[in-house]
Amino acid sequence: MLSLFSNTKFWVLSLFLSIFSLSETKAQSQLESPDGRIKVEIQLNEKGEPSYAVKFENKVVLESSKLGLMVGDESFSSGLSLVNNSKVNTINKSYESINAKRRLNEYQANEQLISYVNKQKHKFNIRFQVSNDGLAFRYEIPQIDREKRLLKAERSSFKFPKTAIAWLQPMAIAKSGWEQTNPSYEEHYYQEIKVGSPEPTHTGWVYPALFKVGDTYALISESGLEPNHAASRLDPKSENAEYKIAYAGIKETIMNKELETVVEGDFHSPWRLIAVGTLGTIVESTLGLDLVDPTIKLDQSFIKPGKSSWSWINSKDEYIIYDEQKKYIDFAADMNWQYCLIDVNWDRNIGYEKIQELADYAKGKNVGLILWYNSAGDWNTVGYTPKNKLLTSEARRKEFAKLQEMGIKGVKIDFFGGDGKSVIAYYHEILRDAAEHKLLVNFHGATLPRGWSKMYPHLMTVEAVRGFETVTFTQDDADRQAEICATLPFTRNVFDPMDYTPMNLYKVSSNVKRKTTSSFELATSILFLSGIQHFAESPEGMTHVPEFIKQFLRDLPVNWDDVKFIQGYPGKEVVIARKSGNKWYVAGINGENKEKQITVDLSGLATKGKVKLITDGNNNAEFRTQEFDVKDQKTISLKPNDGFLMVLD
Repeated sequence: MLSLFSNTKFWVLSLFLSIFSLSETKAQSQLESPDGRIKVEIQLNEKGEPSYAVKFENKVVLESSKLGLMVGDESFSSGLSLVNNSKVNTINKSYESINAKRRLNEYQANEQLISYVNKQKHKFNIRFQVSNDGLAFRYEIPQIDREKRLLKAERSSFKFPKTAIAWLQPMAIAKSGWEQTNPSYEEHYYQEIKVGSPEPTHTGWVYPALFKVGDTYALISESGLEPNHAASRLDPKSENAEYKIAYAGIKETIMNKELETVVEGDFHSPWRLIAVGTLGTIVESTLGLDLVDPTIKLDQSFIKPGKSSWSWINSKDEYIIYDEQKKYIDFAADMNWQYCLIDVNWDRNIGYEKIQELADYAKGKNVGLILWYNSAGDWNTVGYTPKNKLLTSEARRKEFAKLQEMGIKGVKIDFFGGDGKSVIAYYHEILRDAAEHKLLVNFHGATLPRGWSKMYPHLMTVEAVRGFETVTFTQDDADRQAEICATLPFTRNVFDPMDYTPMNLYKVSSNVKRKTTSSFELATSILFLSGIQHFAESPEGMTHVPEFIKQFLRDLPVNWDDVKFIQGYPGKEVVIARKSGNKWYVAGINGENKEKQITVDLSGLATKGKVKLITDGNNNAEFRTQEFDVKDQKTISLKPNDGFLMVLD
């Protein structure tokens, strides 16, 4: 009897453990990338708190990291019960982009929807997608009632092993800086810092945020930011290497002062995305665009990428005058560039009537004009004009209609200064009205665009970077220029177009000594991606440049068919190849203040043909060229802060 009782007890215990095990299995899911290299495990603990973890090639990239939201006084982050794990759905989509690193793109991912209910029996979904270059998730709440509620907190986090290092840019304090125009995503990146390091402004880290775990890299960003959302960032506190989601502060609002994300109807959040893999995976990834679809339908015939002249970068405010702008139109025409940007105070210094003359003159030379605008109402103290002409849809549409009638091709809109919901909605409203009047858009003093260039294809570029203009201001920025430029292809410019305003070939100004070589500057015209590339060179500076370089810039493609990462390391060096038609353009820069030799592997680009190599000469705007047959490798000697270009036919 004792033996039978013991066996019965053992059987009951085994059954209990089996049921418990099945319960645990039911409460979690594992989703893999199509190639099986990325694995995401989603779990729900005994407190009803969802979490996820990520491995790449069976090595931990993210330890157990939190998921969930707080909406009003209702929790969607604890007390949850699992309802269903959907079947894994395969996503296959293709799209064409004329304003990104690759014209024809294919996106394949495995998708699963994890459904929960909270204590109020309200449904809550988390949608995961895992592709070969990363993963993404977003939150979905089916309509509960007809009332608007506010998103009070997001529990999402990214917990790295404590051995990881990072390249991170701090968020500027709102309403700080020149004329209270911060934040504008223009701080220096911190290089190779230990995870968990304190953020100096106590405001947060911006996207994209790059991490290295062993030999694996992870780039965190956000995509698909819609007008009912505030933009997010990484919290300044990251105890135990866990980075949490944070949102804008109260000073980051405009007009109606709405700060927080509004939850109403069938709600979904932006995508939280993590590109995962080698550095090549990161640089070649289009995940930030793959996840979103166009927001509006429009005739895209007016959307034409291009190169642009721009006087302000060299001669600043006082030369936004008629004769100077006419000279820069002639400069663009001579260089076969498609646009000329006329910057601040054109309405006062030139006027609408004379701008019409310039637009007609430019049209006769196959050059389109882009005009600068101040976005601001009372939320900053910037005095530049035109100002206050874009604040309402009625005023905006009236102004945009006038520009369309004048033949103006685009607008550059500056000084937004915030990530609150009201500011994000303002960007969307501008983009919608600009599309109706066939105007291209460039945002400056702005937030990271987060996939907007695909949602609104006429958004050609956005600043959101410590660009070349800062090099013209201070020697400190000139001293650090090479390091920053060697960081951007791995961070800011991975997914979204970036108006760095590159390529000053001759000199900067009388007050600042440029530390980069001319071939470094030339290489940035290919390294950096922007739908319209505003070049930081003057007509006078170009007279010092040899004719074959001028011709190179005339013939330089305005968009690309493909991209390949050749080699590099953030902040130290980078070599990237971009393809247009049958030609590969290879650009490389040395981000360090020391000489080095770089061996470039060309085997994946071409098997035969000629290679034209452009390197630096002895003085400003001097270049050397040589031609050789295609071979697998080529070793190039680089000076400090130097660069090179290759063209493979």
